[in-house]
Amino acid sequence: MSLSRVIAATAISLFLAACGFQLRGEANVPAEMSRTYIATNDNYSLFYRNLRDELKSVGVEVVDLPGDSTAVFSILRDYTDQRVLSVSARNVPREFEVFYTVSYSVDSGEQSIMAPQSMTLTRDYTYDETQVLGKAREEELLRRAIVDDLVRLILKQLSSL
Repeated sequence: MSLSRVIAATAISLFLAACGFQLRGEANVPAEMSRTYIATNDNYSLFYRNLRDELKSVGVEVVDLPGDSTAVFSILRDYTDQRVLSVSARNVPREFEVFYTVSYSVDSGEQSIMAPQSMTLTRDYTYDETQVLGKAREEELLRRAIVDDLVRLILKQLSSL
């Protein structure tokens, strides 16, 4: 490795350290959540599946029965839809907004770890009636991205407790 590359690598490292950059580490959930039951009305929702997988990936054992758990993550509301944001002069939709809303709480025995909270994230996209299949796929990808962000934000909240 040449001296100029070493100097450049050192300069970049110093710059990143000086600006406060840190690699995103693994979420640290409270110890009470070591064995968590997820209470939900829909075991097939995108949010439930992503949350379950992410909790497992940070070392939480997701159990099937509330009696086997040390904590209960309750999904109180899990709702997604889309709405029209704008229409053309011919009254044809031109822009849609996809949104996902979740309400949740976390309890350990009689103690509340996280009081009931609600979070909504949105994304919008333009619509072209000549590209229906492509736009349907775009909506699906946006919905998945929203759920990924929701789960990441909730795990960040939990790790700050």
